Amino acid sequence: MRDAFSNSLVRLADADPRVLLLTGDHGYALFDTFRAAHPDRYINAGIAEQNMVGMAAGLARMGFHPFVYGLSAFVPVRVLEQIKLDVAHDNLPVVFCGDGAGFVYSTLGTSHQALEDIACIRAVPGMMVLSPADRHELSAAMDHAHGARLSVYLRMGKADRGDIHADGTTIDTARLQCLRPGRDGGTVILATGPIATTALAVADRIEGVGLWSAPSIKPFDTETLATICRSAGRLVTMEEHSVMGGFGSLVTEEVSAIHPLHVLRIGVQDRFSEHCGSYEYLLREHGLDLETVTAQVRAYDAG
Repeated sequence: MRDAFSNSLVRLADADPRVLLLTGDHGYALFDTFRAAHPDRYINAGIAEQNMVGMAAGLARMGFHPFVYGLSAFVPVRVLEQIKLDVAHDNLPVVFCGDGAGFVYSTLGTSHQALEDIACIRAVPGMMVLSPADRHELSAAMDHAHGARLSVYLRMGKADRGDIHADGTTIDTARLQCLRPGRDGGTVILATGPIATTALAVADRIEGVGLWSAPSIKPFDTETLATICRSAGRLVTMEEHSVMGGFGSLVTEEVSAIHPLHVLRIGVQDRFSEHCGSYEYLLREHGLDLETVTAQVRAYDAG
């Protein structure tokens, strides 16, 4: 998925001279191709993320279209105030690319694990929030973010979890993406980000379970959600994010307004990690590994 991000960024910059890249001293190898192609449009702002957002806001006012790259724990969490006041308040076309969302930087501990970024940023007025699940959704999300000319947060999770879409699939980032239709009156899983690969494995294990991917969190595809709710018996949401204020909370809010239905939210509970460890270890600790999630969905579907 990171390669798709880099390739999309170069492609957009090739076509649009307004595209700039700002980074907070991250992503050196990731941006080798961009630096070679457009050295005058690459800005390393250093470990000064708040200042970097101010720079991006000023450049956007001058007619540029900045893409701001950092770790999700820092962009957007550390710089939320600057995003809110410098960028979103004036609807400036800045795309914030938060890499390593969720438990990706597992061994670096709580300071580098981003489990609250969706909750923080979706409350900022006017912000678009995109959460691609694989390289195909990522490429489509980059095009969508560039074309929107709005303030955007693009959330990137674990890069090597595999594809959920086949090559050549046409993806409308603004719409929920059907991966498994499911049975009438049955359980439907809604997943966002790379945890959709786990959701796909769960749907393959439990007969009749439907699955949809949500590349756009804000704005959200309530029209398709309403259609899903009319035929589903129960919903499950999956996210590598806190269950407090995240994707599951969003779906529950929308469902309560359009078609009340019971929703099981699978995500990180309201606690910090007890131990430091690998990515797979942290998924197990927080009950987001395939075996635990499958058992949880199976019991919910049978009930």
